[in-house]
Amino acid sequence: MSESDSPISSSTLEYYRVLPEPLGPPPRERYWLHALLLAATCFTTLVVGARMEFNFLYNLPQFAAGDEYLPFFPIAWILAQPSRLLLGIPFSATLLGILFSHEMGHYLFCRYYGVRATLPFFIPAPTLIGTLGAVIRIKAPIRTRAALFDIGIAGPIAGFVVAVATLAVAMNLSKPLSPSIGQSDLHIGFPWIFYLMQGALRSVAPHHIVAVLPLTRIYLHPTAVAAWVGMFATALNLLPSSQLDGGHIVYAIAPRAHRIISWLTVIALALLGRMYVGWRVWAGLLIVMNVLSYRQQQAPKYPMLPPNRWPLAVLALIMLALTFTVSPFQMNWR
Repeated sequence: MSESDSPISSSTLEYYRVLPEPLGPPPRERYWLHALLLAATCFTTLVVGARMEFNFLYNLPQFAAGDEYLPFFPIAWILAQPSRLLLGIPFSATLLGILFSHEMGHYLFCRYYGVRATLPFFIPAPTLIGTLGAVIRIKAPIRTRAALFDIGIAGPIAGFVVAVATLAVAMNLSKPLSPSIGQSDLHIGFPWIFYLMQGALRSVAPHHIVAVLPLTRIYLHPTAVAAWVGMFATALNLLPSSQLDGGHIVYAIAPRAHRIISWLTVIALALLGRMYVGWRVWAGLLIVMNVLSYRQQQAPKYPMLPPNRWPLAVLALIMLALTFTVSPFQMNWR
């Protein structure tokens, strides 16, 4: 039977809403674990943010950490003077706010559709940004394609909106790159949303120095770096493959095409690895995810996705185009 031959039809949104079923008492939420991971992630992002703010204030290379550029996790620098952690508040609060918004978008729509899910788990890590992001665990099946679509797209939209608002403010806090700043070993590439935001700034403040300089000549404020991370996370999540948000969206739209599109995404990332080696790592991760989820049905094929979701699908594609960058990190090896 083709999708067009499905005997199930409805034009109302309420039909597609999944009501909770009596599946027994829900497991107790481990609030202590959420709190512990959040506290640890606050600390790791404060460490990174403090050094970024220090570098910004004193015109040092953005990702410099004393005499070393990489790895950029200046814990010894913080332990020498713990009060420096306060410098990291703008970066940490901004980044965690964007990640929290993304995950709560998923969580709230899970609640709406009666799908059991946990609160966000933040993941601390001694990395360039102090975290590996945040996740929620969905503990019940998603019973319609509409529910899968809404849950999948809600996170990227929420995180994108907060990141855009943050970037609008953070661009005004940024400054021209001083000629006295030494050559950094690490540079970030800019997605299209940064160019659009700079154009918007130019239209309202044509004489603003940040509005007229090339982005490569602008020293981003740490909150702008946090917005950049939020955009990068949005792009990664919207990749149309496997169990990523973009994969859920594709499955909700066209279940039969999901597997093909997932593998085409892997091939595209492998080819982009010529520009940035990290894409090959992501291609490898997606291969594993595709293999592990080979026989997993994300949602029933019927009822079909209602037509009123198509504009949101186009929005997801636009968000991916605006936030994706072919070469997010560029290294100058000494």
